[in-house]
Amino acid sequence: MHTKIILNQDLASLGEEGDVKEVAKGYARNFLFPRNIALQYTERTIKLFEARRGEIEARKEEKRKDALGAKEKIEELTLTLIMPAGANGKLYGAVTNLSIVDELAKQGFAIERKRIEVPGNAIKNVGKYKATIKLYGNASAELAVNVEAAEIKTEAKSTHSQTRQRRQERGAENVETGNEAPSVEAAAVETAVVEAPVVEAAAVEAPALVSQ
Repeated sequence: MHTKIILNQDLASLGEEGDVKEVAKGYARNFLFPRNIALQYTERTIKLFEARRGEIEARKEEKRKDALGAKEKIEELTLTLIMPAGANGKLYGAVTNLSIVDELAKQGFAIERKRIEVPGNAIKNVGKYKATIKLYGNASAELAVNVEAAEIKTEAKSTHSQTRQRRQERGAENVETGNEAPSVEAAAVETAVVEAPVVEAAAVEAPALVSQ
């Protein structure tokens, strides 16, 4: 069952202030009426809105001007998002309309998520894209979005390699000088080179232990 209502304020999914619509009775009763988003369509409410017609049209005109200003500013922007990605450019994740909402907020634009259309509903590869932003009425803006791959951090891997190299150098130095046997970790790295000197050094420093 449906009922006729008059919108008391703009609602993106339904219409603008003053519009007459037919909606499900439950939707009107449980959502629109309690929030004063709409009023029941009756002779009394028709007269009420007729009296407010000039005021409503003035507000609509102001909203249209604001939308055109926002369109111009948005289309001057280029959003750059840095995302983790594989060597083939495929993202570890995706850029969604929520990602763009957050980036636009940093630029001072408060845009509802549902007003932003992303190609394919989500961007999954690095590249250059255009997102559509629906503004007021029929106005919309095209937003340039560049998705770039984040650099892979190799610092930890490099540090590990340097530590391993230093251990190997210390092990080789101990072999040449006949000093104290290298650590267990160094011996594990260069077993073939270090194993014999370890026994020989032990024989010099602790013959009693070798004889056992």
